[in-house]
Amino acid sequence: MHALAMSYKEKEKARMWRLFSYSLCGTVSALAVLTIVISAGQLLAADSKGLLSKSELKQLVAKARTAEDHLKLARHYSAKAAEHEAEAQEHEALAAEYRRSPPTPAAKQPMSGRTAEHCEYFAKHCRNAAKELRAMAAMHEEQAQKAGK
Repeated sequence: MHALAMSYKEKEKARMWRLFSYSLCGTVSALAVLTIVISAGQLLAADSKGLLSKSELKQLVAKARTAEDHLKLARHYSAKAAEHEAEAQEHEALAAEYRRSPPTPAAKQPMSGRTAEHCEYFAKHCRNAAKELRAMAAMHEEQAQKAGK
């Protein structure tokens, strides 16, 4: 329909949809940038705190005997726990954003990737994983103390 032939209501509706889509795009872009910045920072912090590669982890788990071996494993599991905590915080921030301005399909698709429930589910999962990883780190710290005697 041509702009001159549109009624005032139609023009207002079109303008509101444009504003909504610009706002949504801006919010999604800001969250994406924030996620990338936080993730990059967490990865750099984790590497400096003793994060092991998959092959290093596999070898060390198989041969851990000394206090130093167990401390390396404890540092690795602590770093992984920190990563999971950071991911849980990201999911909680996204859940808060979706609660503030829920997308249209939220009511029709309750656990879709664009709902607060989805983000809350993964935040809980990440927190549980972090808890288990901290327990593994504590166990390896105990093993390090025993091996050091």
